[in-house]
Amino acid sequence: MTQKIALITGASRGLGAALAEALAPTHHILAVARTTGALEELDDRIQAAGGSATLAPMDITQPEAMATLCRGIHDRWGQLDLWLHSAIHAAPLSPAPSVAVKDWTKSISINATAPSVLIPYVAPLLGQSGRAVFFDDPRAGEKFFGAYGASKAAQMALARSWQAETIKTGPQVKILTPQPMPTALRARFFPGEDRAPLNDCQAEAARLLPQILA
Repeated sequence: MTQKIALITGASRGLGAALAEALAPTHHILAVARTTGALEELDDRIQAAGGSATLAPMDITQPEAMATLCRGIHDRWGQLDLWLHSAIHAAPLSPAPSVAVKDWTKSISINATAPSVLIPYVAPLLGQSGRAVFFDDPRAGEKFFGAYGASKAAQMALARSWQAETIKTGPQVKILTPQPMPTALRARFFPGEDRAPLNDCQAEAARLLPQILA
């Protein structure tokens, strides 16, 4: 395959799905998420627009599954051109003394530990010329955002370290901050919010795409 290959973790809905569709005209999409039905719907939209995708209904918190995924990418394509990591867990808002252990554990597992496992698997596939993109949501320190803010901040700290380490050697690591969108994640944080002023996911993907590919 001569077409570029883009791996998107967290591709089933929201910004991840919108970016998959935006990249499909120029990239073969490797779409990773836990929800098979949503991935199949994404695949239908990509195919209807003339693109192609490979679906990987997997749980990013399972290291064995991620090792199998990346070994499969290596065996089939040999490399990746782009990795977008948009998978995220939104723990319920809670005062810090009331954060449930299960919510803390799940937040750390998905938002921090999973990227720490994926980076060493994906980095060799990106090589020197590939590109990895992470998406910031700076909630650390805001009231009631303890589990989400801390786990997201840990992910960003890891991404920024990788970014600093690869300036001369590659791959290129980018950290972008999307505008507020009417996603399911945001609805968990702000139920009842007027969603009309929020940026449509497809429009936000179109805005971010030049920065991703620059």
